[in-house]
Amino acid sequence: MTATTTETVTDNPVLDALRAHTASENASAFLALNSGNSIFTVPGTDGVIVYRRTGRWAVQLGGPFAAEEDYGTLLDAFRGHVRDEGLRLVGIQLQRADAERYARLGFTVNQVGASWAVSLAEFTLRGTKFMQLRNKISRALRNGLRIQEVDAGDVADSIATIDQAWLGSKGGAQQLEFLVGQIGGEAQEHRRLFVGTIEGAPVAYISYSPVYGSRAGWMHDLSRRIPEGSPGLMEAINAHAIEVFRAEGVEWLHFGFTPFTGLDASHELDGHSPAFQWLMHALWAEGAALYPAQTQLSYKQKWAPDVLIPEYVAFDGPQASLPGFAHVFRACNAF
Repeated sequence: MTATTTETVTDNPVLDALRAHTASENASAFLALNSGNSIFTVPGTDGVIVYRRTGRWAVQLGGPFAAEEDYGTLLDAFRGHVRDEGLRLVGIQLQRADAERYARLGFTVNQVGASWAVSLAEFTLRGTKFMQLRNKISRALRNGLRIQEVDAGDVADSIATIDQAWLGSKGGAQQLEFLVGQIGGEAQEHRRLFVGTIEGAPVAYISYSPVYGSRAGWMHDLSRRIPEGSPGLMEAINAHAIEVFRAEGVEWLHFGFTPFTGLDASHELDGHSPAFQWLMHALWAEGAALYPAQTQLSYKQKWAPDVLIPEYVAFDGPQASLPGFAHVFRACNAF
């Protein structure tokens, strides 16, 4: 077996695994190609495991992206590798099928949040339920917003300007990683970037990552705006991108994972931790300082998503681990 860390994970086997295997039903699978991820493989098997090491923990992204016949082999080998390294294992953003397999293998598995998706085939902003959304979009356009799909390499300075202003408004927050997309690197050619300007000045952008599997399409990924900018910037850019995608015959727009949202007892598996379940509900209600889940969900619900997809966290052992959960956020550079 081999475990390899690369600073830019863009080798073809990783991308091929995301495209080819059922594990790629994970709408966030393209995050596997972010810079700084570690990749675990086993010779003779078809697939990869993606993770980051932080402290004494290995934080795995999703389940194995692997052929069905090699899924278990990869996971067993990875668990052994993690233990041999003296680490503990936590998996984040597991899909339901992953969660069930992990639970059968003795992991403690809990719902940690949800992702959301909109079917674009019949999507329209007409109707009273979208009245406020249309008004915000109209306001941004009246304020002079112009939207273009661009090559990231051509607008690097504009992106840096928006990022600097956005991070500055967050009290100098650090750039998030791992469970958030990025702009740049060799994988950029597979993403799409829409930028908004007013009077030629960059004011906002949204990056979209490809989604594979039965709900193939694009994921509304990294997005930033100038804090003092016009209302409706993000809504107008996303509405523009939706029309572009619809014209191309794209069937799904995903809004990605938001922790602490979409929680429901019906999503939990046998053997889950009731205490951790309680914690997720508490963080939904009172955890804005850790992650602004309610604000994120409010934006996603503006688009009336058709599908809620529960996502899970898995701890290797008979108990949920608060230190393990904290290391998920450390892997994201959240603190």
